[in-house]
Amino acid sequence: MSLARSARVTALAVLALPLALDAQQGVRPAARVTVADYLDWEDVSDARLSPDGKQVLFTRRTVDKVNDKWDSAIWLMNADGTRQRLLVQGSNPRWSPDGTKLLYIADGKPSGNQLWVRFMDAEGAVTQLTRLTEAPTDAEWSPDGTQIAFRMSVPKKDDWRIAMPAAPKGAKWTEPPRVVTKLEYRRDRQGFTDDGFQHVFVVGSDGGVPRQLTTGDWNHGAPEWMPDGKSLVFSALRTPEADYAWRESDIYKLDVATGTIRALTTRKGPDANPVPSPDGRWIAYTGYDSTDATWQDAALHVMDAEGGNVRVLTAKFDRTPQGIRWSADGRTLWFSAENEGYRHLYAVNAAGGDVRAITSGKRVLNVTDIGRDGTAVGIQSTALEPNDVVRLSLRAPGEIVRLTRVNDDVLAGKALGQVQELWFTSPDGVRTQGWLVTPPDFQAGRTYPLMLEIHGGPHAMYNGGFSLARQEHVANGYVLLYTNPRGSTGYGSAFGNAIKNAYPGKDFDDLMAAVDTVVGRGIADPNRLYVFGCSGGGVLTSWIVGHTDRFAAASANCPVTNWLSFVGTTDGASWYRNFAKLPWEDPSEHLRRSPLMYVGNVKTPTMLMTGVQDLRTPMPQTEEYYQALRLRKVPTAMIRFNNEWHGTSSTPSNWLRTQLYLRSWFEKWQGPAGTPRTTTVSTTTSLVP
Repeated sequence: MSLARSARVTALAVLALPLALDAQQGVRPAARVTVADYLDWEDVSDARLSPDGKQVLFTRRTVDKVNDKWDSAIWLMNADGTRQRLLVQGSNPRWSPDGTKLLYIADGKPSGNQLWVRFMDAEGAVTQLTRLTEAPTDAEWSPDGTQIAFRMSVPKKDDWRIAMPAAPKGAKWTEPPRVVTKLEYRRDRQGFTDDGFQHVFVVGSDGGVPRQLTTGDWNHGAPEWMPDGKSLVFSALRTPEADYAWRESDIYKLDVATGTIRALTTRKGPDANPVPSPDGRWIAYTGYDSTDATWQDAALHVMDAEGGNVRVLTAKFDRTPQGIRWSADGRTLWFSAENEGYRHLYAVNAAGGDVRAITSGKRVLNVTDIGRDGTAVGIQSTALEPNDVVRLSLRAPGEIVRLTRVNDDVLAGKALGQVQELWFTSPDGVRTQGWLVTPPDFQAGRTYPLMLEIHGGPHAMYNGGFSLARQEHVANGYVLLYTNPRGSTGYGSAFGNAIKNAYPGKDFDDLMAAVDTVVGRGIADPNRLYVFGCSGGGVLTSWIVGHTDRFAAASANCPVTNWLSFVGTTDGASWYRNFAKLPWEDPSEHLRRSPLMYVGNVKTPTMLMTGVQDLRTPMPQTEEYYQALRLRKVPTAMIRFNNEWHGTSSTPSNWLRTQLYLRSWFEKWQGPAGTPRTTTVSTTTSLVP
């Protein structure tokens, strides 16, 4: 990475110039974002204040163009953003309590991620603390700086013994099979099966052999130190079967010296994310009573250090608190939350009271650290500003100072598409939110080809932050519409749960209402409408083309197309919560909601893109739909992405391919102007009963 990228001069005024200027003015049109810009793109994350509040650590990520991967490095700057400099390759920086050391994660021996410490003196010596066979995560210093707690996957031991005869000398027998007995199994991005469980460990801050503190065939959450340094608190699934139920967890306290573990919560429901108060008297956490809802926002709770005197602090807030932090005096709790397409910082008194919004505006702000004096740092994005490290004072939060500008050199001199927030009303009166991104040279009164982008999840939230992918699409002459239909998070529990036992369903109506609005305003060409999405967005895309032929072309990426076959092949067990009955009890609902069952209605040219290592929405889901389209003689193509798990863009070159294959497919189909197919079906009329 070049250190020169830490100091950039940006011609911000250029970004506001329209691309198409009067030729008689003699002004050269501003450049546009290109797909190649991604290779120079950077990202920042995990900003951390030093204990004295004078410096900030953060992770800076860049593209390794040669090895086709992302590289991460830890940078240091003064709290005012000056003296930005590279410290060390790695990520997840954590200051020691006295500020003299830096704990981080980086590649080491024998292989893979290891825990490292860098001394923050002039010498800057580094030490590899661990030599683990599995990757450590969620590492935290003990209050006195002598120990480090972390999580690590412990492979499940194969205790199934069979009486294999001895292999002859020099024999090259096939490697033994892996015995999988977990109800839910996963695969990482490299394609290796994870048949282990996450457990809590501690290691001395000077190194040594890590000590495993938890056991059992269930996963344990990130550990948090109690202020006395003698115990840890964490959440954990209650039983092995809870790995299947996936919403049954409790808060536990562990004595580090003896290994004794005691449950602090015991209710039926998911309790998680414990955070002790500075004096150790109280523990904040999130949770809710068990429910059969597919989405339920968690509430912020406080209990005493022994699990008693529980009180709910955000019962009326109906948003899920994240990144919980206590004030230095223990009187206030701060947290971030998604709300209607944006993300802000909130506060509530530990004794109870109304939730207060600390920040506001059209921004996506993730506060990652708060100092004792109320100075906060975090990562912020807006519609026209990519992620950067920012600073604010909780005493005067109206001014948010941008400390880094890591992509100003990439965007310098380039005109960006404008982003407009819109609200839409579905036929049944439900209002949903979305955003329209227009080309840099957008002209009112002219119609443009439209891309409808659909998010996955389906319990997730698109936001009003910056997106290079969308800017690159609109730079090529499209308008791009993305929305949060029913089932999205950030709008309360009822909105998120609105698709329970009805997915796909009313979310289809929400999406079509959004398209109707943009077409009705004379912005989108009704003959050149395109739709795409991955995961849950792939589900809805394949559903859409079976229920309307208004789109000139579609791309259903990493979709679920057959809920029956999906049941036995996905790595996730949560699918069953969206159905009233299991498929072997009554398959009718799974069939009724499978896009494959409506492929006979499809006329829209439909491409499919999926990672070959995908176990969340496995490749056979794509293959089934592709074969069905071929049999129906519907124009189709199947793009099988190598080195991809769930999605098609984790490696830089595949991000480029995803962008280019998508537009190349859409450009083949120009609606009535380029094909004999018509697009006259009503947007509110289903093609099937």
